[in-house]
Amino acid sequence: MAAKLQPLQVLYCPVCSMPAEYCEFSPDFEKCKPWLIKNAPELYPQLVKEAAEKTAEQLDGLTVGGEKDGAKGEGSSSEPKKDDEVKRLPGGKVKKKEKPEVVVEKIVRNKRKCVTIIKGLDMFGIKLSEASKKLGKKFASGASVVKGPTEKEQIDVQGDIMYDIVEFITDTWKSVPESAIYFIEDGRKVSASA
Repeated sequence: MAAKLQPLQVLYCPVCSMPAEYCEFSPDFEKCKPWLIKNAPELYPQLVKEAAEKTAEQLDGLTVGGEKDGAKGEGSSSEPKKDDEVKRLPGGKVKKKEKPEVVVEKIVRNKRKCVTIIKGLDMFGIKLSEASKKLGKKFASGASVVKGPTEKEQIDVQGDIMYDIVEFITDTWKSVPESAIYFIEDGRKVSASA
């Protein structure tokens, strides 16, 4: 009698949810690398080699006292790290942390209809779905959460409510100061408090 065939066990990546051997084709491959090095080193030996070289470079400059090239070690540093202010992007580019602000813009379509766009409420910890419901009820119009051209979510409200919205936002959400609300007028950013 022939041996009974067993189903093939496939290792799935928890980061991109693809089989581990297909992670390199995922758009999140950079995020998958640490998991792959730890759980599937036989599939990507070049990643293990790169990780070992990085570790060797980091350990190369260290001394027994914990000092690196005469400078203080990271654990005993007297200056606070600026990682929370600056973010490193691939290629060595530096991206500064965005200042929380709400931007309100009016777009006219079909010469008569207006749509008011509100961006940045999520930076103040406000859930956009709840905010769109409140805006729709207050102004008796349609309000929805959509992805903008920069892939960030924003709220689209039907109608021209541009100047009524500042008072509503500051009254409803106390965490949003009036000085953090801006209008886009003629392609320029204008403060709402002015």
